[in-house]
Amino acid sequence: QVQLVESGGGLVQAGGSLRLSCAASGGSFSMYTMGWFRQAPGKEREFVAAINWSGGATNIAADVKGRFTISRDNAKNTVYLQMDSLKLEDTAVYYCAADRLGSVYAQGALYLYWGQGTQVTVSS
Repeated sequence: QVQLVESGGGLVQAGGSLRLSCAASGGSFSMYTMGWFRQAPGKEREFVAAINWSGGATNIAADVKGRFTISRDNAKNTVYLQMDSLKLEDTAVYYCAADRLGSVYAQGALYLYWGQGTQVTVSS
């Protein structure tokens, strides 16, 4: 059983930056594809980014590409989401997800393990 705990969310002004972290425990972290998803109020959950077990492959959603970067440190069992040039529309609860996948899938239904989420609020 894998447990995921997100941190690093908060309130930031538009144009600012935040780095989210997701610490994993209870499983073989280095074997998991890790993903970040987000859900804004009244909207469906959407894919943000994913990274494969080695960090050698990533998948970034089109609307955050060039602003968000996903990375991982297998020695620390942690995946990161660096968010730069934040926009008002990036406001959401951000969730970390994990599963033993063969690729960096964007479909949330493919991920078995989920964290509780961390709130990111971008203000004008």
